[in-house]
Amino acid sequence: MGTKEELLSRIQDRSAVIGIVGLGYVGLPLAMEFAKAGFRVIGYDISQRTCEHLMKGVSHIQDVPSTDVAEQVRGGRFVATAEEARLTECDAISIAVPTPLSKTRDPDMSYVQAATEAIARNCHPGMLVVLESTTYPGTTREVMQPRIEEQGLKVGKDVFLAFSPERVDPGNPKWHTKNTPKVVGGVTPDCVEVASALYGSCIDTVVPVSSAEAAELVKLLENTFRAVNIGLVNEMAIICDKLGVNVWEVIDAAATKPFGFMKFTPGPGIGGHCIPLDPHYLAWKMRTLNYKTRFIDLASEINSEMPEYVVRKVAWALNQDRKAVNGSRILILGIAYKKDIDDMRESPAFDVMRLLEERGALVDYHDPHVPHFKEHGHERAGVPLTRQVLESADAVVIVTDHTAVDYQFVADHAGLVIDTRNAMTRANPSRARIVPLSKLTDGIPESELAQL
Repeated sequence: MGTKEELLSRIQDRSAVIGIVGLGYVGLPLAMEFAKAGFRVIGYDISQRTCEHLMKGVSHIQDVPSTDVAEQVRGGRFVATAEEARLTECDAISIAVPTPLSKTRDPDMSYVQAATEAIARNCHPGMLVVLESTTYPGTTREVMQPRIEEQGLKVGKDVFLAFSPERVDPGNPKWHTKNTPKVVGGVTPDCVEVASALYGSCIDTVVPVSSAEAAELVKLLENTFRAVNIGLVNEMAIICDKLGVNVWEVIDAAATKPFGFMKFTPGPGIGGHCIPLDPHYLAWKMRTLNYKTRFIDLASEINSEMPEYVVRKVAWALNQDRKAVNGSRILILGIAYKKDIDDMRESPAFDVMRLLEERGALVDYHDPHVPHFKEHGHERAGVPLTRQVLESADAVVIVTDHTAVDYQFVADHAGLVIDTRNAMTRANPSRARIVPLSKLTDGIPESELAQL
């Protein structure tokens, strides 16, 4: 049998050893699915502490129960290690490392490059390598393939190289790694075939595409679609504010249309690792081809301005109570980037807090999923949601609408609530003055708002 046939046979009989580089929000759930499917999985992460915790059966990812990790460790199907040399044992490796942006919004490929270097040093004939980290079109072929082939291995013949975009939605109770369709694109047709067989062994649905570039672009389209539509609905919130119309009523009514409309909701900004970052990978790539991505740039401008918009509304609401932002005690409710999770990556709450503190506010926060976090190397702890905390706050700003928060309790004891998520709609405001995201100004000119 040839190299491809040998690898396909090992995948089919579950004798293939699977490597996962990066044991975060993407890598650890994927490692668990391969282990549950009967493969032996080697998880490689540069964090020795993360590996030690996992080997004790302790998960650091909310969507992966510690009981699952402990079971796979006890069964010998999963091992977490910081030893790079263990990668040479693998028949297939999936890369799930961060792909952040630099301060100039250029792609930071250092993690992908480091992972590629580690794999190249341990690559052998008959190995499949799949990049899952979101990146710009061309990364797999232009960055990874040359480095692997420097080892004297021909991609598509000796080794197989593909891209399969991660599609993780933290906290989603319905869609998870196993039942979310998996797009796969390879450098050659044989690469697509082998990668599809691998993921098909543990994922319900595999969607092969013609090339690695097509697969890379799929993820960027998905999240650019979301970023642009969130930008549109955020602008609609501002429009409704100026017209004195409730944006939530407009959206809910529009959502009754059974065709041609998809519901998006406004908020204080966008967060998570994907939506704020992914469109900029495409914009960067297009700039290298002398093309301006106007929709992406405009959506980014609108979305990035939402925290400032919220802070202006806080200032206006406090002004109605004859108070200034400077010296006011403000409680932020929710700092995770979306409800019911502990993921704070790119959360707009940090911008809202920073902007308020820059204006002299005394800012505390409460988040049932994030009791504390590190800020500039220092630990910052949340406060309990008590009657005393609510009554002592000059304003409460709902940034993330966690289900675990008792919003009626907030309405009963807070004096002023700025609600950016429509969380207070079912509460009876016996004491609190509720200020929604739109229809906040009651006719106050924008020129006057800008001076607050």
